[in-house]
Amino acid sequence: MIFITGDLHGALDIQRLDATNFPEQSEMSKDDFLIIAGDFGLVWNNSENELSWRDWLAKRNFTTLFIDGNHENHDLLDAYPVKTWKGGKVHFVNDSIIHLMRGQVYEIQGLKFFTFGGGESIDQLGRTPGESWWAREMPSWTEYEEGLVNLEKHNWVVDFIVTHECSEKMFDELTKYSIGMYKYQNHLRDFLEEIEEKVSFKQWFFGHYHDQGGVDDLHTLLYRKILRIGDDPHAF
Repeated sequence: MIFITGDLHGALDIQRLDATNFPEQSEMSKDDFLIIAGDFGLVWNNSENELSWRDWLAKRNFTTLFIDGNHENHDLLDAYPVKTWKGGKVHFVNDSIIHLMRGQVYEIQGLKFFTFGGGESIDQLGRTPGESWWAREMPSWTEYEEGLVNLEKHNWVVDFIVTHECSEKMFDELTKYSIGMYKYQNHLRDFLEEIEEKVSFKQWFFGHYHDQGGVDDLHTLLYRKILRIGDDPHAF
């Protein structure tokens, strides 16, 4: 089994993953996975409280996979050794919590996943560099290039795409219906638009916008809902 959900924001929303809110975990094992589509937030300051919640999460019946969002301590994430897992680069926070890095293709339970974390904080002017905001929230050109090279190795075909940000096309769709969203240029969305044009995929999942639902037949915006991979994304 593979499930996926949106921004976790660390201990602020960790109860989403308890047995009451996520009862399906009773039938899962460490060979089953929950993917978090960015803003994981439990690699932030290594406080005693944070370490306790990481230990709690590691004891769940599943393995947690996450891509990074914009609200992460990227210095701490980058300090973990880079290892290879399921065909792509990862950071092991521990044996049961794994960071899926940008621009990678993983083969998990016979399915190919392309991941690309990162995003831009619109509240960055109110944050402190190195304490609550990191420039590494936005990808480097090297990461963009690595993503394209890895997709080319797989002939531009994957089963699922998981990102924190969305493509320019999807952003335009969101701004049509969301009051308060405004258009601004973003080179990550430009890159993801290139992915839209080049890659064949079954479903694209993204977070970041604190809303949820099937945007269209191929794109699903996630937040607090936990969706099983393969279920109808329009069902919630």
